[in-house]
This record gives sequence, C-alpha cells and structure tokens, in this order.
Amino acid sequence: MPGPQADRSAGGEVDLVRRAAEGDVESYETLYRKHVGRIHALCLRMARDPSEADDLTQETFIRVWERLGSFRGESGFSTWLHRVAVNVVVSELRGRGRWRELFSAEEAPDAAATPAFSAGGDLDLERAIAALSPQARLVFLLHDVEGWKHGEIAEQTGIAVGTSKAHLHRARQLLREELSR
Repeated sequence: MPGPQADRSAGGEVDLVRRAAEGDVESYETLYRKHVGRIHALCLRMARDPSEADDLTQETFIRVWERLGSFRGESGFSTWLHRVAVNVVVSELRGRGRWRELFSAEEAPDAAATPAFSAGGDLDLERAIAALSPQARLVFLLHDVEGWKHGEIAEQTGIAVGTSKAHLHRARQLLREELSR
C-alpha cells in the first residue's frame, strides 16, 4: 500500500503534467529530467543503435509535448509516456525502412558474439536480450517488458498474432537457455 510520500509524489506529477499541458515549460522540463533516462534505455533496447536511440528519445518528448493535453490520467503518466515512446519507435523504424529489416532478418548479426554473462561472471540480462533475433527481441520487449497484448503487437507491427506468440515463445526459450549457462 503506497504511503503518504507516494501519494504526494503521484499528485505532484499529475500537477506537473497539468501545468506542462497548459504551457509551463519549467514543469515540462522537470517531467523530462525525471523520465528521460528510462525512455532512452527503452529506445536503445528497441533500436539497438545509440544514435538512433537519441533521435527516438528526442522525438518521443516532442510528441509528448504536443500531446500532453490528450493525457487523461486513466493510467500513470510514466505508463502513458512509455506507450508514446514505443509507438514512436515502431512508427519511426517503419518510416526509416528499418522495419522490414527487423522482420526479415533471421538472426541478429552479432547474436553469437554477444555473451549473456559479463567478464566478471555476472548475469547480464540486457546482453541476453540483445542477442535475440530482432523480431524475437522486439516482441519480447513489447509483450514482457511493456505489457502489450499479442493483438496490439500484431496491429502495430503488421505480423500475425500467431507469429507474435511464436516469436515470444522462441525469445523466452533462448533467454532461458542463455541465462542457464
């Protein structure tokens, strides 16, 4: 059960969103600073290119600024923001011609060269995820990390629901194998 501090924090964020939607740049900058790290990490996991992740993060926050008035508060701001980010990544990759590349590649070119464990022997889930094929990685991230349903993934990516399920099954299987080594 959230304590009083959590309530103040959530209420404070709702107030920041309201003020930013009314054009208060300082409130928007506060929201940006609070969330930019997680959004950049999400963009990097999905695009796998640091420069592209920078562009996608910037585009996400531009869209958020433009659409703050459409945030209804039915979910948390961070949930809404993550959804905007995923939509930006999917639409930008599709628009840049990378979408077909993602879903036509059999395996990630560096999958075999990317160990799931760091030199120190510590488990590195990020590397294991990065070693997945592009399709399996994207479906895994959308479903298991972002909480999308297979129907939503199919609609956004243009693949069949069954294909989404197959990619997720394969991703989980590969992650289990890689992480059990």
